[in-house]
Amino acid sequence: MFDKILIANRGEIACRVIKSARKMGIKTVAVYSDADKHALHVKMADEAVHIGPPQANQSYIVIDKIMEAIKQTGAQAVHPGYGFLSENPKFAQALEAAGVAFIGPPVGAIEAMGDKITSKKLAQEANVSTVPGYMGLIEDAEEAVKISGEIGYPVMIKASAGGGGKGMRIAWNDAEAREGFQSSKNEAASSFGDDRIFIEKFVTQPRHIEIQVLADQHGNAVYLGERECSIQRRNQKVIEEAPSPFLDEATRRAMGEQAVALAKAVDYASAGTVEFIVDGDKNFFFLEMNTRLQVEHPVTELITGVDLVEQMIRVAAGEKLSITQDDVKLTGWAVESRLYAEDPYRNFLPSIGRLTRYRPPVEVAAGPLLENDKWQGDAPAGDTAVRNDTGVFEGGEISMYYDPMIAKLCTWAPTRGAAIEAMRVALDSFEVEGIGHNIPFLSAVMDHPKFVSGEMTTAFIAEEYPEGFDGVTLDDTALREIAACTAAMNRVAEIRRTRVSGRLDNHERRVDNKATVTLQGVTYHLEIDADPSGATVRFEDGASLRVDGAWTPGQTLAKMTVDGAPLVLKVDKITHGFRIRSRGADLKVHVRSRRQAELASLMPEKLPPDTSKMLLCPMPGLIVKVDVEVGQEVQEGQALCTVEAMKMENILRAERTGVVSKINAGAGDSLAVDDVIMEFE
Repeated sequence: MFDKILIANRGEIACRVIKSARKMGIKTVAVYSDADKHALHVKMADEAVHIGPPQANQSYIVIDKIMEAIKQTGAQAVHPGYGFLSENPKFAQALEAAGVAFIGPPVGAIEAMGDKITSKKLAQEANVSTVPGYMGLIEDAEEAVKISGEIGYPVMIKASAGGGGKGMRIAWNDAEAREGFQSSKNEAASSFGDDRIFIEKFVTQPRHIEIQVLADQHGNAVYLGERECSIQRRNQKVIEEAPSPFLDEATRRAMGEQAVALAKAVDYASAGTVEFIVDGDKNFFFLEMNTRLQVEHPVTELITGVDLVEQMIRVAAGEKLSITQDDVKLTGWAVESRLYAEDPYRNFLPSIGRLTRYRPPVEVAAGPLLENDKWQGDAPAGDTAVRNDTGVFEGGEISMYYDPMIAKLCTWAPTRGAAIEAMRVALDSFEVEGIGHNIPFLSAVMDHPKFVSGEMTTAFIAEEYPEGFDGVTLDDTALREIAACTAAMNRVAEIRRTRVSGRLDNHERRVDNKATVTLQGVTYHLEIDADPSGATVRFEDGASLRVDGAWTPGQTLAKMTVDGAPLVLKVDKITHGFRIRSRGADLKVHVRSRRQAELASLMPEKLPPDTSKMLLCPMPGLIVKVDVEVGQEVQEGQALCTVEAMKMENILRAERTGVVSKINAGAGDSLAVDDVIMEFE
């Protein structure tokens, strides 16, 4: 076994690898750029080596710099994580030439599976079900139209070297095939330097389901069940779960056996993932093989008890697999939510900055990982598990240079329904402040009927949120629960205020047991019957709710139960009430006495400022250029200025015709969200 391994990566995956290596008694080496000098993975590793500027193409993906770090530290093996150099055959070759073990598959497997056309041909030869299509090179648009007609519309036109949705078009007729071929070819050439295109049948009602495989260098291979990854936004996964709510045992076995057959066909050794598209009739078709550890690997670990990182290290050291296919048992259900530094209320624009508050939910161990003594943290045992894989900390910064992932929050429970409920509570318990983040959106998905039923496809987000995400509107049941909790909490705060020192003699302030609660435009008149353990809150219509929980004024998290069911509220104080965030909703909750509520109803409503004649900065960023000047008339859709954020340039355009009256920022200025860039007459 290795004494020391280097992790050629950063962030949460570097931290994840360090945990398994530490458990195995292996020392670790981190590499870091200027931007990651104080990063969590650097603090966790036994050694750390600086490798260059923040830009990945000058640090994390420069093979020579990684090789120099290996030489400096004497590392015997390298784990590449995912992204960066993880599927770069030249990196694997460089390690092999230097006598350093690559904790990943052989070079031949990386090369074979890295090309979509080659991988599909190999899959066909291994009798793996593939989507009907044309795998050869396509000369021009007219040939593309002919092939599309033979396959049968709709078809998917894809770049051979593609990824992340680039170079991909759907065509429903000849005209779209002709146009899509040229667009895909151009996009592929500019994005990948490779304009080869192939065409395949477009699967309707598609679900994205992948099989985890594990193989050693001695010809042994197993599959560890599947993961459902259908909740995607712009071809990027958002929520994953294992197993899939759609598959039956027969389909699972068939997919698993074909995945293993493909792995053996390319002499695969290490952890890998075979991705399939599955239609509504459970017909499945090979998409691609990822020759690395997947982002969503924790859900497989949670239902199987197999530490995939540990197994990768053992395989790279030449050990045989310690498990056979008969040893693989799928226990319970696991769900993963990817927390990103993206503002869902602004079309998921990146949000960078400092984490002024970062308090994940307490990790709890349960299920197969606990039984096999493989749990990654020192956590108490419970009926449900909570796991948080992260690479950030409170006070740390979300950089503009890398992927905006904050954490991967996972829950496990004996059933899917219980795992989803555990995720709801965990998301509500996750405190992140200082940046925009997608926790409200993740919470909304957890409550969406289509997701809860398991009847979703890869089009879920596009279909259910076609205009983007603008928050959650809670139903009457949820509003009543929050109203009852906040009324009880307000009473606790009022009692505390009556006990302040320095009161007038012979003056005792009485706390009323009646309250009027207004939230989301709805008003409830309540009576609070408090006792030492909680309160019974009665509504005007005769309904009542039992509220229990320990909350102290000033605490930002209220962990309550309402009629025995858990309800976690993020709490901030506002005048006459609270700002409450729960289940994806962000509410101003006013708790007043009857008289206060009566007077408040007479107050004029405060309207938000009129920004209709202003161009506001939609994200923290740098002004690259301003395309207009004061006094200029602009037309709808005209470019006004360019803002750079997360190394991407965003052109801001006029929403309507107008005349520029004032310009407040120029090229080189750094702006915060909602800073006024220019004004119009």
